[in-house]
Amino acid sequence: MKPKIFAVDIDGTITDNKGGRVDLDALAALRYLVKLGHKVVYVTGRSSIEAYVLSVFGGTTRIAVGENGGIITSGPEEHKLIGNRQECLKAFEFLKTVIADAVEKPVFTRITEVVLERNFDISLGKKILAENNFDVQLSDSMYAYHINSKGVNKANGFLEVMKMFSASKQDVIAIGDSQTDVPLFDLAKVSVALGNATEDVKSHATIVVQGHQGDGVIEALEKIELKIAR
Repeated sequence: MKPKIFAVDIDGTITDNKGGRVDLDALAALRYLVKLGHKVVYVTGRSSIEAYVLSVFGGTTRIAVGENGGIITSGPEEHKLIGNRQECLKAFEFLKTVIADAVEKPVFTRITEVVLERNFDISLGKKILAENNFDVQLSDSMYAYHINSKGVNKANGFLEVMKMFSASKQDVIAIGDSQTDVPLFDLAKVSVALGNATEDVKSHATIVVQGHQGDGVIEALEKIELKIAR
């Protein structure tokens, strides 16, 4: 297989959404891809620092796209910011005056976004922010709700990684499970939705597997190998 760049989600993909535990078999399979000469880059709603640390200890490519594309981390002190947290905070401060259940989720410190608990109607939240002309977007990663700057998504963040490697869309393979992965699916030549993804997310993928989370990642890599080898 010609060297590819694998863009891999974290929560619900190589971890379970409840405990956040990393599937070690899936991690080993991703590390083996790197040994074969591919790049494996985490593209996540989590902090890019969390994802970067996972790449270091997990033995994958030491670049991470975090906060749903709002920031790219390529070293301990190397961060490229795309999103603007101040505008996200302003939107949140207004939102919580209208929706009492809109509260921040305790997470690793964010630099470009605001992360909320999944305990209110997201469609209502989107409607309120749009009607009051906030230049942000509200999305659901299945791990949490995220307020990001308008135009920030995993695909736009990953484009920065592609520039680093002078890669084209033909070189990109995306694996994920949530609505926030859809822009990345649309960018990639090959995209895989895991069995725990919604039907809408699956409709955007070129490959759908039955396995959930880590088991789904291993199944995905087997199917990708067959597809690319044709």
